[in-house]
Amino acid sequence: MFDVQSVLKDLTTAVDETDRLVADLTDEQWARETPAPGWTITQQVAHLSFIFRLAGTAAADPDGFRAMTAEAAKDFNGAVNAALNAYPLADPRAVLDRWRSERADCVEALAAVPPDRPVPWLVNPLPPAVLGCAGIMETFAHGQDIADALGVRREPAAWLRHLVGFAVLTRDFGYLSRGLTPPAEPFRFELTGPSGEEWRHGPEDAAERITGPAHDFCLLVTRRRHRDDLALTATGPVADHWLGIAQAYRGPAGAGRTPGQFAHLDG
Repeated sequence: MFDVQSVLKDLTTAVDETDRLVADLTDEQWARETPAPGWTITQQVAHLSFIFRLAGTAAADPDGFRAMTAEAAKDFNGAVNAALNAYPLADPRAVLDRWRSERADCVEALAAVPPDRPVPWLVNPLPPAVLGCAGIMETFAHGQDIADALGVRREPAAWLRHLVGFAVLTRDFGYLSRGLTPPAEPFRFELTGPSGEEWRHGPEDAAERITGPAHDFCLLVTRRRHRDDLALTATGPVADHWLGIAQAYRGPAGAGRTPGQFAHLDG
């Protein structure tokens, strides 16, 4: 489903775009609160750095990764928050430099893994291409928080194709995070990319369907916009329910965003 070299090229593009959002920020801007409660822009970048360090270690040093994540298995959110304290949050430029270094190491480590060899991860081992797609998802989600805090409107990007594919692969996460049984029937996804091409996934004859702009779909599955503010259409009751619970990451869904919260940016 995913070609690792293509994924890593898009991951590099995604992180470079997010880097440009923060490269010239003032100290006041670095300290600005984002829509994620309790997280400043500095903390968002530190979190991305931590995620890339985890993925790079998983690819290059599986035993070291298992040692790093032993505590995370007991309390992942607590481990993530604790990890932020290892970063020099009082020095945003140092945080940015560290992210640049750790993401470069991560891409290099994933590129060195044979495509058919799974990489250990937080729940189940993942192929390196899929782990790279998870990095794209993280970069998009936290990059959106940063853009929203800065009042910047991001344009749809071609690299979102891999986030779309990842969200299709992880369709059931929204059910699992809420203790619900995922439906047995597959969905059909027909999503329009930024240049007008359609990214299609799932059986053509599926009764349950999701259609609309790919960028809106990515905002939905990362829970950075409320479904009411997105031009997505569900055909079928199961697909319609899914639009309200969709998420492309494991663990608690979080509060999400409220209808109209970003009308000043999206209108």
